[in-house]
Amino acid sequence: MSSLQRSASHGRAGPRLVEAAIAGDGRHIGLPVAAPLPRDVAVSFEFFPPRTEQMERNLWACIERLATLEPAYVSVTYGAGGSTRERTHATLVRIRQETPLTPAAHLTCVAARCEEIDEIARRYWDAGIRHIVALRGDPPEGSARYTAHPGGYAYAGDLVAGLKRTADFEISVAAYPEGHPEAVSPEADLDNLKRKIDAGASQAITQFFFDVDVYFRFLDRARAAGITVPIIPGILPVTNFAQVVRFAGTCGAAVPPWMADLFAGLDDEPETRKLVAASVAAEQCRALHAGGVKQFHFYTLNRADLTYAICHVLGVRPRRSAEQAAAPLGGAGP
Repeated sequence: MSSLQRSASHGRAGPRLVEAAIAGDGRHIGLPVAAPLPRDVAVSFEFFPPRTEQMERNLWACIERLATLEPAYVSVTYGAGGSTRERTHATLVRIRQETPLTPAAHLTCVAARCEEIDEIARRYWDAGIRHIVALRGDPPEGSARYTAHPGGYAYAGDLVAGLKRTADFEISVAAYPEGHPEAVSPEADLDNLKRKIDAGASQAITQFFFDVDVYFRFLDRARAAGITVPIIPGILPVTNFAQVVRFAGTCGAAVPPWMADLFAGLDDEPETRKLVAASVAAEQCRALHAGGVKQFHFYTLNRADLTYAICHVLGVRPRRSAEQAAAPLGGAGP
């Protein structure tokens, strides 16, 4: 069964990432980017807290540009072992106080007792931050494997339950279309996701992926397992291909061979690399949208240009631009 046939059998019109069917008369059909411009897409953005003054300037330039797209929310990450705790808090509070954006705080189980994490959560609530991205977290630097802190929340499901006891947060959790690298099986990984949802999470955000079919197969398995909350695809625009390959190796995400072919020879061609990256991510997102996806979460790496361009292709634009795009060509006539 072809990818197009499989998508059709699931009631979807979005095939593999860069696949277009060829009709018998030579016409191209089914190219997602050729579909009418979406009008129903919601986006969210992830940032990381800056370490230097220059990085802080870059971050706020990124936030200011992407804020014009009116995202559903923006999240700020929490470093391994809670290493960016105060910088994360300061960034989130500034977003809350100085912008119209809705901030979401990442919070992990790593290197802290339950009481410490509960207190951090209460500080967020008191600052007007109502959305938490609850994660188990990566091991602290120098540790090969995750070990639950004595007296702490052992896993993300425990953290979700603790957060819901602390305040009525909206809670997002992580999902892994290709499986968490430490999961003993795909079934066990799905069971863990269901525990997090049952504990009080209202949506899941996926680890990045590049093969659209991987997401749809995962979504089908999650629905069959009784997971009904939104599962939002996490999109990573590729600014540095070699870095993405290394990162993918640590988090269990596959990098398809066709991506290596697309980025080959572009190490010293940053502008061309950007064009290729925008094209790949835009086609991925349009294919996902053709398959019924209406929400996207972007891992921005504190860079606005690629994410802004991809959102434009998804029909997510500043309000005035969006109104102009929706208007019919030509005047209304006399």
